[in-house]
Amino acid sequence: MFGWKFALPIDEVSGALHAALAASSRVVLVAPPGAGKTTRVPLEMLRQEWVEDRKIIVLEPRRLAARAAALRMAQTLGEEVGETVGLRVRLQSRIGPRTRIEIVTEGVFARMILDDPALDGIAAVVFDEFHERSLDADMGLALALDAQAGLREDLRILVMSATLDGARVAALLDDAPVIQSEGRAFPVVTHYVGRDPRARIEDEIVRVVMQALRGEVGSLLVFLPGQGEIVRTAERLRERITDASVDIAPLFGAMDRRAQDLAIEPTTSGRRKIVLATSIAETSLTIEGVRIVIDSGLARVPRYEPDIGLTRLETVRVSRAAADQRRGRAGRTEPGVCYRLWEEAATGALQPYATPEILAADLSSMMLDLAEWGARDPASLRWLDPPPQAAVNEARNLLRSLGALDAEGAITEGGRAIRSLALPPRLARMVVEAARVGEADLGADIAAVIVERGLGGDSLDVSARIERLTRDRSARAQDARRLARGWADKARSLSQTKVREDYDLDRIGALLATAFPDRIAKARGKPGEFLMANGRGASCEAHDVLAKAPYLAIAEVSGRAAAARILAAAPLTVQDIESVAGAAIETADETSFDRASASLRLRRVRRLGAIALGEQPRPVIGPDAARALAVGIAGLGIERLPWSKAQKQWRDRVLFLRRAEGDIWPDLSDAGLAADPATWLAPFIEGRSSLADISADDLDAALKALVPWDLARKLDAEAPTHFEAPTGSRVAVDYDAEGGPVLAIRVQELFGLSQHPALAGGRVPLTLHLLSPAHRPIQITRDLPGFWKGSWSAVKSEMKGRYPRHVWPDDPASATATARAKPRGT
Repeated sequence: MFGWKFALPIDEVSGALHAALAASSRVVLVAPPGAGKTTRVPLEMLRQEWVEDRKIIVLEPRRLAARAAALRMAQTLGEEVGETVGLRVRLQSRIGPRTRIEIVTEGVFARMILDDPALDGIAAVVFDEFHERSLDADMGLALALDAQAGLREDLRILVMSATLDGARVAALLDDAPVIQSEGRAFPVVTHYVGRDPRARIEDEIVRVVMQALRGEVGSLLVFLPGQGEIVRTAERLRERITDASVDIAPLFGAMDRRAQDLAIEPTTSGRRKIVLATSIAETSLTIEGVRIVIDSGLARVPRYEPDIGLTRLETVRVSRAAADQRRGRAGRTEPGVCYRLWEEAATGALQPYATPEILAADLSSMMLDLAEWGARDPASLRWLDPPPQAAVNEARNLLRSLGALDAEGAITEGGRAIRSLALPPRLARMVVEAARVGEADLGADIAAVIVERGLGGDSLDVSARIERLTRDRSARAQDARRLARGWADKARSLSQTKVREDYDLDRIGALLATAFPDRIAKARGKPGEFLMANGRGASCEAHDVLAKAPYLAIAEVSGRAAAARILAAAPLTVQDIESVAGAAIETADETSFDRASASLRLRRVRRLGAIALGEQPRPVIGPDAARALAVGIAGLGIERLPWSKAQKQWRDRVLFLRRAEGDIWPDLSDAGLAADPATWLAPFIEGRSSLADISADDLDAALKALVPWDLARKLDAEAPTHFEAPTGSRVAVDYDAEGGPVLAIRVQELFGLSQHPALAGGRVPLTLHLLSPAHRPIQITRDLPGFWKGSWSAVKSEMKGRYPRHVWPDDPASATATARAKPRGT
């Protein structure tokens, strides 16, 4: 053992841990934050006999955590990073001939094991902070277990975590022993201060920060969801805080590493620090002097939508485990206090753990790596949470479209070329294609500003970021340019064509489109509103430099699909789109209905997915046009058709018999006709292009075709248009009246009728509106014989006084019907 200057809680289980590692090739260590597992366990492992002279690989979830862990371990040994303890991350590598412990990010390890599946010279792989459940960590563990089972039985795998279901991980590792450290945490007082949902999160954070500065001593660690909120909070705090001894230190992944290091360095005597951080500071880091934590309760995470192949950033509530991790930061070195911007009761509603990235991520990089490993089906490996099948299928489809996988799912030479660039597959293919046309450097720089958040600034316009990157002399920018040159050189070596090297910023959109053809977007009506080829909308502020671009290649969006915000894009021309996605552009005749003019418009449209690139008007002909016109008119309303009075009555007669006799009669109501206009109307309006072109004769033919010949004959018999009165008069029947067919007739014309008039074969009595000689209503009845015998006498007395020249018999049922008055003198 090393002679440690001070004890750490992990020392209490050190003996049990190393005994387990000596006896078993798989071990789980659960220890809370501050226990010392990250910096002490790997150093002590070096002294174990089974390690011999081989290396230990320690995986960290983030570059900041990896650098901090490497530096702390090296300082413990009195050395520099790159001696016994080395570091290997994307923009930095410090490995020397004496290096025995390599601190690497999880993504770096995935490439290490794929390049050397046997992990020659490696004694152990340590998965630190595994509870963060990154996609790279899950895949790295699956590959390590596979390598251990098939190639390296002696390889040790140690999974370490602060908040984790140790038993579940142990089960995945064939019931591996679980070592539990109780740790050492100072008490933390928790205040639930709530939040005004109407206020911006930055304003609420500032309110609580000012409260904590007044009421507490020590430095503050403030958790915010993302870079934007951190920058805005810092601006507000600088306006409010006048104490020169208080430092404001942002901390997020897109910062230069020197600025990150300044944020986590101890403060000098007499000074206080306010560290404004994302989830990057939840684990692995101990920031000296922090005893106050302010937690917004929010985090920004990527969410992948496999149905459209789009990853968007979403702001979500943190899990209870993450909230506990954040709170624990206040008690790392002394008693502390935590302010939570929510109500205490809401804590119980938080999900226990964050959703593992493998369940909500784009799996294309993973599937390409697995194909290189020889595992075409992820189910052949061991996972704590198996990858969702929908995302697996989408990843395979994308990789096939990039030429990276063949039809059977095996990796192709093109796929190996893409993998060799250590980039997401879309961006790797872009760099390879850029090299083929002599633009490798530009393509590599585009990839750098996309994968390195904040590099080149935060402008939506990728062109502006590239320009700024070329002028940036910071260490981070220099590291990024060096990495990009490596990608460019590798891509050039893969190209067998000797080509020129151009650096034309006007080509950025075209190159981005090769990576994201599904996100080629066309402007909509309002400035800043765009429709992507995948059918989803995206927007930027109307005053943004890209807002008036006719076309964009969009690299990144945030927010929900219904209100996606553009984060990175570049302008495109139609010529760019044709050169990049010409094979996917389809030309077809499309018919649309203009509601304002109630007419058809036929266009020949060139379309890329959901967006139209160009169109030409075409003559409206054919059955498809007739169907479109019929459907369009039905959408306006069937009543808009030029129905004649006779046609309306004809429809009403059919509907009357449908109500009386059932479904043998067609439904000719407005709703019934609107349900299927393409069937009954379209065949009779071919050649018409607007509502104005349709005549009553067209409608007559269409209607008559709906009623078979035998029913048409029955219609005339059971629902006649007119009633023939005993006088010989033909009086129209109103079939549109509420309550059934109505006959309005002068009462004298019904004298002599002893039976009530009926329709539908005598089953439905007519409603009689009996009129006076002056055609004013005197009685409504559905029982004429009953009327003659009942209230007729009272009606007769009144009418006789009003109309003395007309006949008012005592027994109308036996009287002679008449349409005339009595002759003069009678």
